[in-house]
Amino acid sequence: MKTEKLIPVKKVTLKNNCPECFSNNGLQLTFSQKFVETSFYKSITNNISHTIVCNTCNSTIYPERWTDDIERVFTYQQKAFTPKPTSKYYKKIFWIVIVATLALFFAALMATALYLEYL
Repeated sequence: MKTEKLIPVKKVTLKNNCPECFSNNGLQLTFSQKFVETSFYKSITNNISHTIVCNTCNSTIYPERWTDDIERVFTYQQKAFTPKPTSKYYKKIFWIVIVATLALFFAALMATALYLEYL
């Protein structure tokens, strides 16, 4: 069971005109970071995505529709953005499996040593 989610890290309201409805108070830039969770670990990756949405006309503004002003503001915000550091957190079940595997390995090793000693 592997789930991948994009977690919003930073939201910025832009004062630029929307290329669709020409409103100058509805654009919102969102930076999101990928979060992966499995049965054994949770991880924050370094995959960053961005979206610009106009809250006035409820449309997503794709990069080919960006004006030069939006491009400049996006470049500035991208440089100012600091993502969360990548990390990996191992869950308890992971450690239980590792310890159980090591215990079985050492038990088999000891059994083999005892068996060879009696020969």
